[in-house]
Amino acid sequence: MNDTNKVVTESHVIADRRARFDALAEKQKVMYPNSFRPQHLADEMQQQFDGWEKEKLLAEGNKYSVAGRVMFLRMFGKLAFVQLQDRTGRIQTSVSIDGIGGKEFDLFKEYVELGDLVGVEGTLTRTRTGELTIHAEKLVILNKTIRPLPDKFHGLTDVEQRYRMRYVDLFMNPDVRDVFVKRSKIVQEVRNFFLDKDFLEVETPMLQTQHGGASARPFETHHNALDMPLSLRIAPELYLKRLVVGGLERVFEINRNFRNEGISVRHNPEFTMMEAYHAHLDYNGMMELTENLLSGVTEKVCGSTTITYGEHEVDMSTPFRKLTMHDALLEVGGVKEEDLDSVERIYSAAKERGVSLKPKLDYAHAFMELFEELCEEKLINPTFITDYPKATSPLARSKDSDPEWAERAELFVVGRELANLFSELNDPIEQAARFHDQVSRGKNGDDEAMSYDHDYVRALEYGMMPTAGLGVGMDRFIMLLTNQPNIRDVIFFPTLRPEAGLNEMVETEVAE
Repeated sequence: MNDTNKVVTESHVIADRRARFDALAEKQKVMYPNSFRPQHLADEMQQQFDGWEKEKLLAEGNKYSVAGRVMFLRMFGKLAFVQLQDRTGRIQTSVSIDGIGGKEFDLFKEYVELGDLVGVEGTLTRTRTGELTIHAEKLVILNKTIRPLPDKFHGLTDVEQRYRMRYVDLFMNPDVRDVFVKRSKIVQEVRNFFLDKDFLEVETPMLQTQHGGASARPFETHHNALDMPLSLRIAPELYLKRLVVGGLERVFEINRNFRNEGISVRHNPEFTMMEAYHAHLDYNGMMELTENLLSGVTEKVCGSTTITYGEHEVDMSTPFRKLTMHDALLEVGGVKEEDLDSVERIYSAAKERGVSLKPKLDYAHAFMELFEELCEEKLINPTFITDYPKATSPLARSKDSDPEWAERAELFVVGRELANLFSELNDPIEQAARFHDQVSRGKNGDDEAMSYDHDYVRALEYGMMPTAGLGVGMDRFIMLLTNQPNIRDVIFFPTLRPEAGLNEMVETEVAE
């Protein structure tokens, strides 16, 4: 069926359902009643009465009430079987003249269709096929819906339509609903981990007068009343560290970041981050905390620290592997020690291996980009890559033993960065110099460079305790634990282009 025929057919179905709605409205005064109160849930009933025979159910005799969407409907003259789906699962109900009465049965038979929302109350029985069933003694049409369910054989399979109409995706595809239920559990377990360790959960500004805390392009907007530009935050880091200066020595935040960048299977312009800061800790201590966090949440949510992601079996048990970026290039990337002697040698090594680096990079950024090209996708089991070039880490503390390298680590799992952490730079003079360098990079065309944050430097001048910080990409962690290949599969409403023709449709409906 081509798109034109599909639209025409759908329009006819909607028109027919609207006609049924109007006809029902003439027979009952309230079309959207809000007086039915379900007392039970489908899945809980299925579990509670698992194994009960029909005779035992009939003898028990209590009444049960559920409300849900009609996902299956079959009529047999004066009897119908309906599958109702609520937020926990499905349960069958039998609807008959003997059960709800002739008048109500006629309304049901004439007007209830797939997709409608109804409430039923009755006693329990079991059919000859062994299915637990509510024998309805009361049925209420809670919402006579206008649009039909997607095709019952093919469901909602168009990927973009699934993302665009997540409300339909959720009730048509139980696996999708399970992913988002699991997402909620993962977020809660992360929160519990930090609360149990005496961290304070906080909220910091999403609208900022200047962006900072990461290398990324911001979304920019304007505040009319104050007549000033603002940016949506790319990271909460600098505000969270201000709180550490203020004496809140263990803080964390789970919230949204916004980065004006491309969309891919692992990038969405709006995404969820968890950032945490712990005074009197360095990046070694933060690596230990990170592996305990991620391993512990994995075991609680998945029941094991061994999980499957795509074609890989991933071992999330502690301790995680640790490699310096230098050693990773040698052991994983296959380069030679002499390949890292100069920026020219790095470019030559990249070319020999069929890798194209951005032109005119300095040594630090060429070194890091070579790692990204040669090593990242090969890091399947959790691996901390440590000791980054200082020039690529403007907020991280330098190593005492070699100031050109930073006490920074990133965690990679199944070839993706999952967490970023470091010992925080708390030297205001050095931080000011790093900001000046970022400003210079911005003037030279780096649109992801940070701006100079005078207030943050001032905060450091009041003194920040030695501190380590951590950022975990929550959406990527959720992808890992739910075995989802695309970040849009774990975000309820991912960023999409406007739906073609939708505005014209709305204008037509308004005109009518």
